Amino acid sequence: MPAPGSAAADVDEPRSASAIVAGTVTGHHLLHVEGYSRTKEDFPNGKCVKSCPFRVAGRSWRVWYFPNGERSQDADYIAIFLSLVESATGPVKARAKFSLMDQDDEPVPPHTVSTNLYEFSVQGTAWGLYRFITKEFLEASEHLKDECFKIMCDVIIPGELHIEERATASPFVVVPPSDMHKHFGDFLAAKDGFDVTFQVAGETFRAHRHILAARSPVFKAELLGAMREGTATGYCIRIDDLLPEVFKVLLHFIYNDWVPEMEVQEETVMAQHLLEAADRYDMQRLKLICEEKLCNYLEVSMAATTLVLAEQHNCQGLKDACIEFLKSPGALEAVMATDGFDHLTKTCPALVKELMFKLATPLYKRKKVGT
Repeated sequence: MPAPGSAAADVDEPRSASAIVAGTVTGHHLLHVEGYSRTKEDFPNGKCVKSCPFRVAGRSWRVWYFPNGERSQDADYIAIFLSLVESATGPVKARAKFSLMDQDDEPVPPHTVSTNLYEFSVQGTAWGLYRFITKEFLEASEHLKDECFKIMCDVIIPGELHIEERATASPFVVVPPSDMHKHFGDFLAAKDGFDVTFQVAGETFRAHRHILAARSPVFKAELLGAMREGTATGYCIRIDDLLPEVFKVLLHFIYNDWVPEMEVQEETVMAQHLLEAADRYDMQRLKLICEEKLCNYLEVSMAATTLVLAEQHNCQGLKDACIEFLKSPGALEAVMATDGFDHLTKTCPALVKELMFKLATPLYKRKKVGT
């Protein structure tokens, strides 16, 4: 069914078109398990780790990974389940397909299993496989490499309405996407026309006042507004409470509008520091980027400190993600044993009370189907 108003009356061919189609919608989520032996130690039989939320068909889902099985009689197996976290349209019928992936990111046929069609509901049921694979098989196989392996979860929703873009006549003129950020990035790299200097913990950085002012209300006040006389002398600003490497990434984002790629561990630490800097300079897009990265990298060792960070910098989405992580079976006990939890209790006692209240509410009831 063509979208209304997709073509003007005086144009022979539409330049775009779409259709509403009733058919099967499929989404995918690749679960990386890193530190397999550690997960076996930290999460005994009946305890699971939940993935970060992912979106399929406008709904939010999670994968539950039980490294030592969900039931006592299945302790020699890895169990895997799918749950519905958020749905604006209520329950939905879907099936899950779980695949052990090989080193080429291809499904391993004997270990690709689908569930039947079941109804998923928020805070209701989770469906999956009690006996996905045996731990003995995984540990002897080439699919476990450097303590890491991967599971693909396909969420399959039949009879779902979705919008499909349709190919149409090619336009006569194609306008490329904006490359403004590239020009500004080149401007910074050329080191030309600088008119402000920053001394950051003993390291020197130079930049352009008006570009910084355009990107940050705080920089605008410091460099062009009434605060200028009190914070800059000859447009040289000293910053002693920010790491030089963090300020370097902050400048990169101001000019390029993206954060450089890093190794996962480095990126996690940088996201924590960069979030604080983004909040300090009122750069909301960068702050949200850091929140998203930290939501994706939640683990026991950093959950408490990340929760403190979210509370101190008013990051509600990140705070909710931390609390959801702590609801995972066994996660709270493990986090309470870390130094980060001691820091949490000392710096944010009111947050601890709020946390205990929220974790006291009943966890999801679970209902599952075996292989």
